[in-house]
Amino acid sequence: MSVSQSYITDLQKIRPTDEEALRQAKRDLATKHGSTIVSNAKILKEYRTHVATDDQDQTLLRVLRKRNVRTLSGIAPVTVLTKPYPCPGRCAYCPTEARMPKSYIASEPAAQRALQLHFDPYQQMKLRIEAFEANGHNADKIELIVLGGTWSYYDEQYQQEFIKGLFDGANGFIADSLAIAQKHNETAQHRIIGLTLETRPDYVTKEELWRMRQFGCTHVQIGVQTLDQQVLDLIKRDDNVQNIARATAMLRDFGFKVTYHLMPGLPGATPEGDYQVFKQVFTDPRFQPDMLKIYPCVVVKSAQIYQWYKDGKYKPYEGKQLLDLLVRIKKDLIPPYVRINRLIRDIPGDDIVAGNLVTNLRQLMHDQGVVCQCIRCREVRDAVPETEVQLMERTYRAGQGAEHFLSFENSDQSKLYAFTRLRLPDREHRITEKLEVVRFFDKKKITMTGNELAFPTDTALIRELHTYGELIPVGSARSATQHIGFGKRLMARAEEIARREGYKKLAVISGIGVRGYYEKLGFTLQDTYMVKEL
Repeated sequence: MSVSQSYITDLQKIRPTDEEALRQAKRDLATKHGSTIVSNAKILKEYRTHVATDDQDQTLLRVLRKRNVRTLSGIAPVTVLTKPYPCPGRCAYCPTEARMPKSYIASEPAAQRALQLHFDPYQQMKLRIEAFEANGHNADKIELIVLGGTWSYYDEQYQQEFIKGLFDGANGFIADSLAIAQKHNETAQHRIIGLTLETRPDYVTKEELWRMRQFGCTHVQIGVQTLDQQVLDLIKRDDNVQNIARATAMLRDFGFKVTYHLMPGLPGATPEGDYQVFKQVFTDPRFQPDMLKIYPCVVVKSAQIYQWYKDGKYKPYEGKQLLDLLVRIKKDLIPPYVRINRLIRDIPGDDIVAGNLVTNLRQLMHDQGVVCQCIRCREVRDAVPETEVQLMERTYRAGQGAEHFLSFENSDQSKLYAFTRLRLPDREHRITEKLEVVRFFDKKKITMTGNELAFPTDTALIRELHTYGELIPVGSARSATQHIGFGKRLMARAEEIARREGYKKLAVISGIGVRGYYEKLGFTLQDTYMVKEL
C-alpha cells in the first residue's frame, strides 16, 4: 500500500511519542484511509519525501526508526566481509568453514549477508546503506568495518579492488580508480569517515601500515587473545608477548586507533589468570589499547578444540564462572578512556557445542548494579547536554609517548559527550630491541623493531575525534550534540597542549570523508594525514 501525503499529515497531527502510541495510530489511520496497516519503512520513506529535513519531527522519527540505538554513537556502522581465503595462522580455537573467511561462521548475521552477496564489496555497502535509510537512519557518516580473516595476508590487488568497491558502493557509481573514488567521497552524500581493518601482530610492518593509510584506514583490530605466553603456545597462536607490544607501538605511532581481541577461557587459562591478563593490558605501558572486543572462548565443531573438548581435555567457562570474571574486569580494570565494543561474539547458539550461550551479559551486569566507566557505557546517546558540561583531561603513558584523553563530560562523569585522543611521542624516541618474528604459514623470518614512526618526533598526533549523540545529516541546520562545537573546542585544546609542549606540527589520522572538516580548521593533506603547522 502506498502512503499518501494526507496520511502523513494525519500522522503528524496524532504525533505518537512511543511504540505503543504508534501502533494505535497506524490502526486508526488504516481504518480512516481504508487500507492495511503500513510498515514503518514505508511511512519513513514518504515522510522524508513530503517533509523538509529541517521541519521533520524528531520525536516521530525516533519512534518510527528500527533499532534507533544504531546511530546514537554519532555514526552509521557498516560491517562487510572479505571473501574466503587461506589464513597464516593455525589457532586451535578458530572456526574453519570452507565457504567463509577463517574464523567466521556462515550463520553470523554479517557473514550471512556477505555470503548471499558473494562477498561483493559494492553490493554489501549499497545494501547496508539502503537498510539504514529504509529503517529511518541517516547513513551520511559511515564507520566502515572490514572483517574476514587476516587482511594483511590477502593479495594486494584484491585488497585494492575490495576497498575501491566499498567506496564505489558509498558513492553510488563505479570510478576509474580508487583515488578518484576516494576524492569523490570527500563530498559525497554517504561519506566513509573511518575505516577499520583487522590483522595479526606479526603482519604489522611499516610497509603494511602505509598501505593501510593509502586505503583510508584509521583503526586496526589485532588478535591478541591473551598475554599469557604458555596459553599462546598451547593454542598454537604462533606469536609472543614481545611482538604484540611491538605491533601495538607501531600502530599507535602511526596514529591508528587500536582494538585488542581478547579471549578469556582459552585452553590452559584460569579465571584468575585471565583477570591478571586484563590487568596487565591496562597497567603495562607497552599495551594500553583504545578499544576491546572480549570474546569468551566457545567450542564449535569446525575448530580443533572441539576434539579437545570431546576428549575431556578442555572445558570453556560457562554461566556464573564467566559472568563473575567479566563483572570483576569491568568494575575493577577498564579505564574511562577505553571502549568495550563487544562483550561476546555474535555466534548463534545452535553453532555452540560448549561455552557461553548468554547473549545479554551487559543487561545481566546492569541488573547486578555493575557500574562500568568505559566509553560505551557513558556515551550520551540521545540525551540533551546538561548545563554543567566540563572539559576533562586524563594523561597516561603508552609506549614511547604520552596519551592525552580530552573529553567533555557531565559533572559526575557518568555521561560522555565528546572526546579526542592526543598523542605526544617522546622527543628522544628510543630504539627498541630488535625482535625476530617467524611467521608460521610461510616460515618467513622478519627482523622488526617498534621504532617506526609516520612522522618525526616533533609532530603530535590526533588519533581520534568523536562526538556522541544522534547522527545528524551533513549540512543540517538542526542542533544536536554533534553540532554544538565540542569537536572544535577539543581540537583547539589539543593544539594548545601540543604547542605548549614544544611540538611543531599536529597531524590527524583522518578518514577520507571527514577531510573537509579538518580543512576548515586549517589543516592540509600531507601523506594521507591532515597536518597543521603549530
